[in-house]
Amino acid sequence: MGSLYIDRKDIEIKVEGNSLVFYCQGNREGSAPLQPLERVVIIGNVRIETLVLHRLALNNIAVIFLSGRRLAFRGILHGRLHNNGLLRVKQYEKSLSFFTLIFSRELMEAKLKKQIEFLAELKDLRPEFKSEISSSIQSMEFICNQLKEADSPDSIRGLEGSAANCYFKALTLVFPPSLNFAGRRRRPPVDPVNALLSLTYTLLHFELVREIELIGLDPVIGFYHSFEYGRESLACDLVEAFRADADRFVFNLFREREFKEDDFTRSESGGQDGCFLKKKSREKYFRHYEEWAREKRPLWRSYVQNLARRLLNG
Repeated sequence: MGSLYIDRKDIEIKVEGNSLVFYCQGNREGSAPLQPLERVVIIGNVRIETLVLHRLALNNIAVIFLSGRRLAFRGILHGRLHNNGLLRVKQYEKSLSFFTLIFSRELMEAKLKKQIEFLAELKDLRPEFKSEISSSIQSMEFICNQLKEADSPDSIRGLEGSAANCYFKALTLVFPPSLNFAGRRRRPPVDPVNALLSLTYTLLHFELVREIELIGLDPVIGFYHSFEYGRESLACDLVEAFRADADRFVFNLFREREFKEDDFTRSESGGQDGCFLKKKSREKYFRHYEEWAREKRPLWRSYVQNLARRLLNG
């Protein structure tokens, strides 16, 4: 058990021996051993002893805090991190060099190729949309070839935007019409597909933040995503390499009818109706996410490790 999800507002969390122990109205509800944990995700308002946070930090267990209703990111707590100062110096140097263009080209080429591969799978699964999906694939392949001539991250971002339009034009076709998925929308997500895409991207982002910080890199200093106050730009970079994997994961959840329209609720948010998972459906989502992420984490870790080696040796 590498991950623990805590999603009960009436729970009080304590530490006893080498275990987290959960109480509800003074009654012991259960426990979880600390030893196999790598991350704890806490949703909403729970009561937690400071000693618990001390022990989680001591055991180098990351804690991610999400809001209770919209599952929006609120913060992350780390234990002891890697103290590789030289690696960060190399990262800062590369962020101000020609490396940013090389990295950005490679990153977008990898992203587009994985998206094209996913669309090719969808074309076989949904032959009634073969012509439309094939057209999107052809346009994206053309854009992918143009990346080789891009001479700045800004020009690459322009190509990425064009590719995203083609990609989501095809992706909207393959979900059931009842889900009302008309393209990527966030803050708030406006339909069930966008709700799960946003949640999956959020969790993926902070999985990568954890890997970045553990190896000693600075998550704020990216190469493709420029510096922006308060944003983990390097994590934003690396998410792009795995976005198609997250899309495939979400597509399969709906394709296999693991989630339906009645798993979601709508609420007013900034003058718009947001769409979010119902509380009773969140446990199901986290179970599926954990099964998927357990298989993917070695790949995410390897990607970050390869980048660190490249920065040190390049």
